[in-house]
Amino acid sequence: MTMTSTVLQRPVQAKPDRGGASTKSSKSSSASANRSNRSTMAWSNEKLRFSCIDNIGLKQLWKLIALDTGASSKQRSAMMLEVEQQQQQQQQQQQQQSNNNNERIPYENCDNLADYLSLQRAAQAQKLNQNQNQNQNQNQNQSQNHIQSQAPAQMSLLKFLAINALELSAPATPHLLQHQQTQTQVKPQGWMQLSGHPESIVPTSTGIVRKRIVGIEDSEVHAYRWICQEPQTAQIVPAYFGMREMQSQHYIELQDLLAGFRDPCVMDIKMGSRTFLESEVSNATLRPDLYQKMIAVDAGAPTPAEHEARAITKLRYMTFRESLSSSHSKGFRIEALRLRGRPPIKDLKTCRTSEQIGQTIEQFLAARRSVQKELLKRLKHMRLVIEQSSFFARHEIVGSSIFIVYDDDRVGAWLIDFAKSRELPPQVRVDHRSAWTPGNREEGLLRGMDELIRAFEDVYARSGSHRSCLKI
Repeated sequence: MTMTSTVLQRPVQAKPDRGGASTKSSKSSSASANRSNRSTMAWSNEKLRFSCIDNIGLKQLWKLIALDTGASSKQRSAMMLEVEQQQQQQQQQQQQQSNNNNERIPYENCDNLADYLSLQRAAQAQKLNQNQNQNQNQNQNQSQNHIQSQAPAQMSLLKFLAINALELSAPATPHLLQHQQTQTQVKPQGWMQLSGHPESIVPTSTGIVRKRIVGIEDSEVHAYRWICQEPQTAQIVPAYFGMREMQSQHYIELQDLLAGFRDPCVMDIKMGSRTFLESEVSNATLRPDLYQKMIAVDAGAPTPAEHEARAITKLRYMTFRESLSSSHSKGFRIEALRLRGRPPIKDLKTCRTSEQIGQTIEQFLAARRSVQKELLKRLKHMRLVIEQSSFFARHEIVGSSIFIVYDDDRVGAWLIDFAKSRELPPQVRVDHRSAWTPGNREEGLLRGMDELIRAFEDVYARSGSHRSCLKI
């Protein structure tokens, strides 16, 4: 690869002959100027050519400058100085080798020409070995000094070596590939996860999050593929970018809902009267461990029969746990929230009365009427889309959440998490509002939407009355 830099110069204009010079003289002067321009251009093309073969030192310098975008100016200067020192050492070695080649052994010490030539070759070989050993020691010392003094520039040198490896038709080093994969998993600034398993979400710096799934037949893959076929439904969920396999793990790539927001307020609301699958509670075995968990929370919760057996079923424990929050009574519960400039609050599952819910929403919205109005609009639109969607008509939606985020400039609300969505049998129909009984597959998603919208409307109405009183 040859890269050429050209210096453009203004053409030399022939000066007019004030004394009435002939046309022939003017043409001759113009031709001479054109030849001068062509000569200048040819010289520039030849002198400013960066050749990968002819000038390795300049090429290395060019790469270090072009690739080292993460290092500071002091680090870049140190690296360029090191390249210049290497060039000077190479020139000194070449000059020394040339001088060594010119040295001659006195002819008087030899009986004949053959002895003279053999002694000459032996001396040259000995000096060459000495130079190589000296160069190796110098390179080792320089390498150690570079590692100690240029530790922050390690990634730049890795990039530099990777480019050279590619030019030599060799693969990039495994260390570099591993570093790049690790870099993609570093959490961007301002990113947060309010609920769920932290190891299941891998954010990137490109506005995409990767969520770990079981495999290509995962329920969430099926859900997003179906939703993508419905334009209206696709507007109320994160954008879906497909599936990816990394280090024997499968991920789906989704829109990072926090991208573009600055120090936002965030709320995660778990939807549904039932947040567990029927298959998870189908086992009727009495479990003493779940009984112990129940009495640790509320010693009076078990029935007399359960106290006597000192064991309960998983279904009994799961329904008891739902009753501790507003999930059972209202079809939703505030799972967690984060206020501006504060750490997330994740212990809100016991917020279950209408008064507690209203106070929490008021604190979250901070009496911002424009945000309240926009969120009500979005929630109502979301409910309408769910009612009209063929995906929601044919699926049981368990454990999904409403994700709300806003800052000074933007407001957003999406339905997220379809890990427990299941396609219904052909003979089963749900309206997402009816009460659940084992076997009917109702989960109360739309019932929770109704109650959530009512709670936001109450907060909006109180906020308006407070403003009126303040105006008076």
